[in-house]
Amino acid sequence: MPRVAGQIDPRKSEAILEAASALFAEHGPSVTMEGIAREAGVSKQTLYNRFASKADIARALAEKRSNYVTAPLGTDADPLTVLTALAAALLERVCTAAKGESLRAVALMTPAAPDIALAIYEGGPGASLRKLSTWLQAQDAKGLLAVPDADLAAEMFTGMVLGHGHLRSLLGVPHPTDSFDVRAAEAARRFIRAFAPE
Repeated sequence: MPRVAGQIDPRKSEAILEAASALFAEHGPSVTMEGIAREAGVSKQTLYNRFASKADIARALAEKRSNYVTAPLGTDADPLTVLTALAAALLERVCTAAKGESLRAVALMTPAAPDIALAIYEGGPGASLRKLSTWLQAQDAKGLLAVPDADLAAEMFTGMVLGHGHLRSLLGVPHPTDSFDVRAAEAARRFIRAFAPE
């Protein structure tokens, strides 16, 4: 019988997510739920009490990353500060050597496990875009920015920040040597200039 929420040990959920992340990166979609449970040091019942499928685990991992990247959107700071922090978090999550393995694992998963790929996109990048779009709509309503199409602007911002970052990480090509902080600040400054109220 599933436990009520108050009885679930969050440390076990974290252990499951950590184990799944490592196993997905190493083995792709061929990882089994039993293998994840074994690596996490939990029973299969404990695993299934928390996650019904590998797609659910993948979504939870992606949501965790999305929450980290979009945390600045929950602050009351001015738009330049918020977007600079968001850009820096995005660069950190995508454009470091360690992230290449994760991106390659996701790319390899896509043909064999489209349900997992969709869960990763919807829980991660898709969720981040939706949060940014909502934030941009709020800035438009306050008159701090002029954003006629927040969904398009959200995609434009992430594109400005990352450039070829996803591609470089995926292919294992070195990233530019300039500081993430410099790149983040420049992208945020130019975006705000483009969407400044008249």
